[in-house]
Amino acid sequence: MARLSTRQAYIVAAISGVVLWLATNAISGRREAWDSSLYWTLAYPLGVAVAGTLGYLSPERPWRWGLTLMLVQALTLAAATSSFGLLPLGLIMFGILAVPPIGVASLAARIRRGRETH
Repeated sequence: MARLSTRQAYIVAAISGVVLWLATNAISGRREAWDSSLYWTLAYPLGVAVAGTLGYLSPERPWRWGLTLMLVQALTLAAATSSFGLLPLGLIMFGILAVPPIGVASLAARIRRGRETH
């Protein structure tokens, strides 16, 4: 299976984070996407899946894809609300939320590397 370059993977992770956050905002009508159950039942799991896919397609240092996807959401939240006062707290929260996508991306990368050695 083909690989993505580091640049391509960063672009996909960043765009996915922005789209997932803004789409959830638009559909739910909430000021912050994570205030909607749609975020937790659809957007966040999709983000985890994107990180896993990127981990498989670009397996070098796969933790970057989950972290990028989530931290871009923090920046999107701050920019969309024009409120940077709570950005430090948001970065902490999104950092915690990045743990599952990082784990899935790392697992997918390990699977990819295992298949390449056999």
